[in-house]
Amino acid sequence: MKASRIAYKPVGLALGAVSGMVAGALFKKTWKVVVRDEDAPDATDEHRAWSEVLLAATLQGAIFAATKATVDRAGATAVRRLTGTWPG
Repeated sequence: MKASRIAYKPVGLALGAVSGMVAGALFKKTWKVVVRDEDAPDATDEHRAWSEVLLAATLQGAIFAATKATVDRAGATAVRRLTGTWPG
């Protein structure tokens, strides 16, 4: 395993935690705009329709994936600028 990859591990973990928090906040704001409801449904919420539960899950997954990819890519790019080596 490359030294740059090992050195990037703690940075990647920290960025992962940050991206999770950012994605959660983005999802909550997006859900409020899309559905005009404060709380997104849980999969086990019997008072919500299947379509609403699946829409929430799809939207949440897309936001989390895009946010994680953005933060990971930005972190790797920053490491390359600082060290001259791509961490992946």
